[in-house]
Parts: sequence; structure tokens; C-alpha cells
Amino acid sequence: MKIKNFKSTCLVLLFSCTVFSCKDLTVLNENPNGVNPANANPNLVLSTVLTESGKAFVNLGYQDIAGVMQHTQKDGWSSGHNEYDWGGSQSWAGYYDILRNNQYVYDRAIATNSELHQGIALVMKSMMFGLITDLWGDAPYTSALKGADGGAANTFPSYDSQESIYTGILADLEKANTLLSKNATDYPVTVGTADVYYGGAPAKWRKLANSLALRYYMRISSKKPDVAKAGIEKIVGNATQYPIITAIADDCAMPFAGNSNDDSWPANAIYDASESNYRRIKMAATFVDRLLAIKDPRLGVWANKVKIQLVVDPSLPKGTDKIDGNKRYLSPDKVAGKEYNTNEYVGLPTAMVGGAAYNLSPTAEQAANNPHVSWLNDIYKQAKGTLLKSRLMSAAEIRFILAEAALKGWAVGDAKTHYEAGVKASLDTWGVGSSYATYIAGDGVKYDGTVKQIIEQKWISSWTAAQEAWFDYRRTGFPALVAGPQAKRKVLPVRFFYMLDERNLNKVNAESAMSKLEQTEFSAADGKNSPWSKPWVAQGTSKPW
Repeated sequence: MKIKNFKSTCLVLLFSCTVFSCKDLTVLNENPNGVNPANANPNLVLSTVLTESGKAFVNLGYQDIAGVMQHTQKDGWSSGHNEYDWGGSQSWAGYYDILRNNQYVYDRAIATNSELHQGIALVMKSMMFGLITDLWGDAPYTSALKGADGGAANTFPSYDSQESIYTGILADLEKANTLLSKNATDYPVTVGTADVYYGGAPAKWRKLANSLALRYYMRISSKKPDVAKAGIEKIVGNATQYPIITAIADDCAMPFAGNSNDDSWPANAIYDASESNYRRIKMAATFVDRLLAIKDPRLGVWANKVKIQLVVDPSLPKGTDKIDGNKRYLSPDKVAGKEYNTNEYVGLPTAMVGGAAYNLSPTAEQAANNPHVSWLNDIYKQAKGTLLKSRLMSAAEIRFILAEAALKGWAVGDAKTHYEAGVKASLDTWGVGSSYATYIAGDGVKYDGTVKQIIEQKWISSWTAAQEAWFDYRRTGFPALVAGPQAKRKVLPVRFFYMLDERNLNKVNAESAMSKLEQTEFSAADGKNSPWSKPWVAQGTSKPW
């Protein structure tokens, strides 16, 4: 009986194979519910490119790079955020995924003769490759995104120099400026709701393209000052041909949908009932103390006051330690020899010794609940909101770039005017523009004609977009931040490690790129592939240290 059943089964399998072998396998494998990549509308992929890029930028600028630039510090899971103990954990795989999707958008735009999509794709290509080279240095560029073509050269792409990547980015942005120069009605293929940045407005994308060019000309200004000067002057001197972002209405800022944790503000408390990720991010003392010193009205937008303020009162009886309302009253003997802060806003010191039990935390093991340090404003608990945006490029950044360029003597206008416009744009962005007149006249804010002051205000305005402040710090040494006592090195890092997977799988090319890094006294046991080894853009500049 078993033998008979076995024979029957074989006959059925043979018949099945015979029948199906007559079919075209390309037809069999076509998903009837899917979209054919060969003729898909590029808008179907463009929305993914834009949303994933927005998330990638804010995840840097609100998370560990905010720790590097001392906007925030964490009181738990803090080694990467506070101490730069990265261990090669960062990966560019997600960025290249975005670039592959973006290449598809560009290729479909060429096939459909859509200059609007071509221009947008070139802007996004420039933005993402710019981020990669800013973070790592040399990287796959001209040979990247060709893995589907097969062959060793495409599977294991060579690395382009950081210098040549910046050059390629600027060339692509020049091309994008031309592609995006028509009126919206002149483009036969529209973008519409797929564009979560600008709603398909080519004029705004054109401004973004030229504004990104200003960013990258300034990025290379220490290494190629003549190129940077000519490029910036060309753009600023031809406003009709090269429009730029000068009003916050043109900022490239992506809102969040808030429908799930994946499309919501990172570390929100809506999809994390424990509020654990929100609670662990605290304001940094460096940032808070500076904002208090210059009476910055943005502090109250970004941070909560301490829940319970410390009050040390010499008139109180010895041994007094009591809470009354939102104040904790202590006699001087209770704080003798202890570090404490009695301000209404209190930040965590950078990479401090002894964990995060700072400012008389009631219990060290519950430092995340410390009521005597400033938590982030409650808006950062939300999944979405009018101020909760991924800020990829702003009018404030452009104004500060132009202020710095003017100080260099380049023909871009008056440095003071640009500086003050940058401050005003940032205050307006965060809803405190009514404080501008008082603020701009204050000590430490009133224009003093120094790069230090311009970069400091740019650092402040980069809140939640701290990666830009990091790249400015690497280039200028400002603001003059100091690593904390628990930090992995005595100075701040300037780049990411090349990750282990890349060093193993693309060994020859990765090692060639590492050999071009400038090892410093702070590279230490890391060798050349260190966050404290300088990429091309910082080599020979004596910056930031």
C-alpha cells in the first residue's frame, strides 16, 4: 500500500513539473497585487525616500549627536550619547538603502522625462551622500548603488575621496537648480502629496538645492577657500538664477504623521507607555547654562523647569531637608561637600563620574526620575506637533552661513544683518519672535563681529539637528566644548568608525580609505579608523583641536 501511494505521488509531481515547465517563469513570479518596477509612478517611492531621510536626520540630531554637541545628556544607556563609546556600532546601510530608492526615482524620472522628479532626486542624492561623507569621510560614491549589475567592482565598490564627493555633490546641485527652474505648471508630471517636504513646489526645491550648495561650499571653506568663495558669491550675487532659503516658510522641515511609532517623533511617550526613552534624555548643563546666561527665550520651549527646585537656606535649623510644594528646603549642612544647583532650569553635566545621580537625586538607582534636573519639554512626549519636525535645512542656517562668509570678506552682504536675521529666524521658528528686540540687544547676543558668536548662535539654533553643529565644530572649533570626565577621550570626536561589516566584506577598499585618515594623538588604540582621526576636510586645519 505504501509503495502504491509513493508511485502515485511521483506521478503527480512529474505531471506538475511538466505542466508548469511550459509556463514563462517571469509571468509566474509576477506579484498580481504588486507594482511593476519597470513602469511604476516614481511618487510611490519618492515618499519613502523623503520620510526615511527625515527620520535619519532627526535620529542623528536628536539622539547621540545631541550628546556630542551637549544639547542633551542621558541618565541611562548613556555611554554612546554622553561618552562617545561607539565601538563601530554606527552603520551607513540605512543611508544607502535610501539612496538606492532615490536612484530608482531618478531612473524612472529619466524614463518618463520628468525634470521635476530628476531635480528632487538630485537634491536628495546630494543630501544623503553629503551626510555619509560628513560622518565617515571617504565612501563609495561613483561605484555605489550598482550591486544589482553584478561583478566584483559593483558588489565591492571602491571609495571616492571626501574631496571628490563634495565636488560631485556641488555639481549635482548645480544641475538640480536648472532642472527645478520652471514654473510648477510647466512640469507634465506632478509630485503632490508624495512630497512631504514642500507639497511638490519646484520653487521651494530649487531654493533647497542652492541652500545645500551654500552649506557644502562653507563645509570645504578651510580646505578650498577660493572655490568656496567663488561658489558662495556666485549664488548670493545672482538671486534670480540662484534663489535660496531666506524665510522660515521655505525651511525644509518634515512633520510627523503620528499614526504609529515608526512615523512619530523619536522617543515619544505615546507609543512607549513607560516613557522610558523620553525620561532618559535630559537637558545638558552646557546648553542650559549658556541659554540662562544670555537669557534665551527658547529654553522654555525646549525644556521643563525642574519639578522640585532646591532652596538652600542658612536660616533653617541644622538637619532640615523637607519638600514643600515644588521646593525642597535644605539647611547648609545637608549640602556640605555636595554638588548642587538651585536654578529653575538644571542640566546634566557632560559624561560625569558616578552615573546620573546628579543634583541631590533622591535615589541613585532612579536617576531617571530625578525631580531636580530639567526634563525635555512635554511637547517631546507627543507623537506629532507643530514644533515636532525633522529640520533638514533652515533660513536660520543660511543666514549664519552668510554672516560667516561676510566676515571672511566675501561679497555676500553685511555680516551683522545676516547674523541678526539668523537669530530672528530661529526665534520665530520656535514661537518666541516677540522677544527678539530684547534678546538681540542683550549681553552675549548683541553682535560683536566674531565667528565664535555666529557659530554659537548657529549651535543653539541647531536644536534637534545637532549634526550640523558637529560639522561646524569640526571646521571652526566652536563652540569650545569640553569632554566630560567619563568620556572615551579628552576631546570631542570628529567622525564615525568605519563599521565592522564594511571592513570585513569590502576589506581592500575600506582599508584604503582608512589609510587616508590622519591619525592624531587622540586616536590612541583605535589606530587610523578612529572617531578621533581626521578626514580630509579637517586635515591640516588645526581644527577643532
